[in-house]
Amino acid sequence: MNLTQATTRHILLIDDDQELAELLTEFLASEGFVLHCCFDGVSGLAKAFDESIDLILLDVMMPELNGFEVLKALGDQHKTPILMLTAKGDEADRVLGLELGADDYLAKPYNHRELLARIKAILRRIDIAKATNKDSIIDKINAVELNHGTRAVYCHQQEVTLTGTEYQILHYLMQHHGEVVSKETLSEKVLGRRLTAFDRSIDMHVSNIRRKLLPHSPSDKLSTIRGAGYLFLSGDKN
Repeated sequence: MNLTQATTRHILLIDDDQELAELLTEFLASEGFVLHCCFDGVSGLAKAFDESIDLILLDVMMPELNGFEVLKALGDQHKTPILMLTAKGDEADRVLGLELGADDYLAKPYNHRELLARIKAILRRIDIAKATNKDSIIDKINAVELNHGTRAVYCHQQEVTLTGTEYQILHYLMQHHGEVVSKETLSEKVLGRRLTAFDRSIDMHVSNIRRKLLPHSPSDKLSTIRGAGYLFLSGDKN
């Protein structure tokens, strides 16, 4: 069964380009999605808390509130996945978006088929995670605890707030604790796409995880293996 198409999925586009919104509305409708459009950051921020929204497409440059200000206002507690729409070649925007909690980014101008592939990849990994984490199964390794029923994260018994993508990356690294996991593998297994040249998505997500764990831990749980990938240190499994 195609998990992303099991039910009607609702996508929120926050972008001041109304012509683009019209084109995307028609294109995504043909693929079974309902697109809701907001043309400024203020109205987009209000709509982002609608529980019916499955994914948010967020542009950077907008009137009233820009995309980064929207991300800051949403904060860590917001769980709806966010795909940032950034200017082509503007790496600083991409990095900042990921630091502020975006799940992924796509540079403008983009092909609608590429956007569709990103949307489906994000929704599919969320659906798979929900399907496999219905019970409150708990993984605990090196004083880091994941509750897959509630998707809560604890480090030395202190709660840590991660985005959905950060949670899934940490989960994958913990599943393979003591092993070096390449960025290519993390990109394919978690982001659902092949890693491309100059793509820093995985680096930024791992950096965010490390930054959020460290205040609660006397030592780093994640090790960067130069030229190879990342290692979740086994430590004490109990």
